[in-house]
Amino acid sequence: MLLTSKMAATKFGDPATERHMVLWDVPADLEIGVIPKRIYCNRALIKPLEKAFIALIKTGAVKELKTWDGCFNIRKQRGSLFSASLHSWGLAIDLNAAWNGLGKEPTLSDQFVSCFTDNGFDWGGYWQRPDGMHFQLKGELI
Repeated sequence: MLLTSKMAATKFGDPATERHMVLWDVPADLEIGVIPKRIYCNRALIKPLEKAFIALIKTGAVKELKTWDGCFNIRKQRGSLFSASLHSWGLAIDLNAAWNGLGKEPTLSDQFVSCFTDNGFDWGGYWQRPDGMHFQLKGELI
């Protein structure tokens, strides 16, 4: 089930209150390449993100990770006047943004994408208007 801002608002409330946000100290063995040492995110994101990072390292796909482009950012969804972005609740991340812009053909390998989709994320690269930089928590995990 694709997570929506309505679902996030129902579960977590107003993103400005930040009640479910934490500063996650990424385990040292996962700090490879541009994987950050600390990530400000929703608590619900930690376990799936940790599993995805482990998969990136284990498969060698971590070598494709060029940039960490963020997680938490209170803002509207691009192209929407009303819906908040899932980044507003710290439930989505952006990676390799310069090479995977909104509406452009994604450049991430299937192996890289699987490291996330097999571990609790939906990928924006599969959408009708691709957003290849965007990974968000699956709806059933909140």
